[in-house]
Amino acid sequence: MKNLFCTASLFLLGAWSASAQTPRVFQFTPASLVQAKAHPSPEILAQVRHEADFALKSPALTVTSKLQTPPSGDKRDFMSMGAYWWPNPDTPNHLPYVRHDGLRNPEALALPDDKTLLHVCKYSRSLALGYYLTGDERYAAHAALLLRAFFLTPATAMHPNLNYAQYIPGSNTGRGAGILDGRELPMVVDALGMLAGYSNWTAADEAGMRHWFTEYYTWLTTSKAAGQENHAPNNHGSWFQEQIGPIALYLGKQDEARATYEQVRTERIPAQIDAEGMQKFEMVRTQSFSYSAFNLEALTTASATAQQIGVDLFQPVKPGAPGILTAIDVLMVYDPQHKWPHQQITDHKEDSLCPSLYFAAAYTHAAKYKDALKRFKCVPTAAQMIQTPVD
Repeated sequence: MKNLFCTASLFLLGAWSASAQTPRVFQFTPASLVQAKAHPSPEILAQVRHEADFALKSPALTVTSKLQTPPSGDKRDFMSMGAYWWPNPDTPNHLPYVRHDGLRNPEALALPDDKTLLHVCKYSRSLALGYYLTGDERYAAHAALLLRAFFLTPATAMHPNLNYAQYIPGSNTGRGAGILDGRELPMVVDALGMLAGYSNWTAADEAGMRHWFTEYYTWLTTSKAAGQENHAPNNHGSWFQEQIGPIALYLGKQDEARATYEQVRTERIPAQIDAEGMQKFEMVRTQSFSYSAFNLEALTTASATAQQIGVDLFQPVKPGAPGILTAIDVLMVYDPQHKWPHQQITDHKEDSLCPSLYFAAAYTHAAKYKDALKRFKCVPTAAQMIQTPVD
C-alpha cells in the first residue's frame, strides 16, 4: 500500500517523543516537521519566515469586536450570515431571504466573525511553525497573544459553539451549514503542538485551550446543528469530519477519530465520487468546479491525519473503484487554458485545485500531478512545502 508520508507510522498516537523536537501535531505529520527542523531548507525557511512575519502584523482578534449582537445577547457568541442569501423581492419586508447560489450578498461581510476565526487559525499556525523551525520567540509570543485573546481571555473569548453561524434572515438564527466556518480550527490544534516548547506558553494556557476544545468537541458531537452537518453528503459533511478527526486526536479520542476516517473511506468517498470521477453533490452548484475542488481539499487534508492512525483515504474500498485520485484526474484536465464544460459562474476557478494536487503529487510521485501543479501555476505555502514536498 502506498504511503503518503513514508515515516508517519513512526509517530502513531501514544508514541510521541518527550523531546521538543517531536511536536504533537495532526494535520502535519510529526515526521515532516522533525525533518524540516533537522535539515533546514533555505527555501522553506524563507517561506516560513515570510508567512510568520506577515502574521506578526495582526493585532489581537476577537469575536467581541463585531457591531452586531447575536440573539443570545452575548457578543462572545460567534455569528455569521449565509453568504448566498438575499432579500426576498416578493415580500414587503424582504423576508425570508432567498438563495442565489454562488452570488455573495455584501450584507454578510458586515459580520466579520468568520474571517476573524479564519485569520486566528492561520496566523497562529504560521507563527507557531515559525517558532518551531527558527526558535524566534517573537513568533511564539505573538501566537500566544492571538490565542489568548480569541480563546482564553474571559472578556473576549469565543464561546465554544457555532450556534449562530450562517443564519438566514427571516428563517433561522443559525444552522448546521454554518459549522463550515470552523473548518480551520484543526490548525490551532497543530499550533498548540508547536508552541509546547515556548516557556511563556503556560500550563494554564494549555489547560484552557484543552478545555475550550473539549467543550467544542462536545458541541460538535451532540448538537442538532452538528448532527445535520455530519450527515450532509457534500463538501459540508467532508469538512465537518475533517474538523472532528484532529480535534478528537488532540483530546485523546483515537477510536472516535479512526471511526470518523473509516466512515469517510467506506461511505462518504464512494457516495460522492462516481465511476467517472465526478462529484454529483458538487455538480449541482453554480460553481461546480470550485466546489468539486473544495470537497477534494477537505478529503485530501483529512488524509494526512487519517494516515497517522492507519487509515489510507487515497485507497478505494474496492481495488480499482473510483476514489480521490479519480476525482482529481477529472478536474486537472481543465487548467486555465481549458474551459470547464459545466456551470462555473465565477472566474479564477483553477487555484482551488492546487491543495489537492500537492497531496496527489506527494502521495503518488506521479509526473502527471507535478506537471499539473505547473499548469495550474500553484505556489506552495510553507505548510505545503513541508507536508507535501514535490521533487
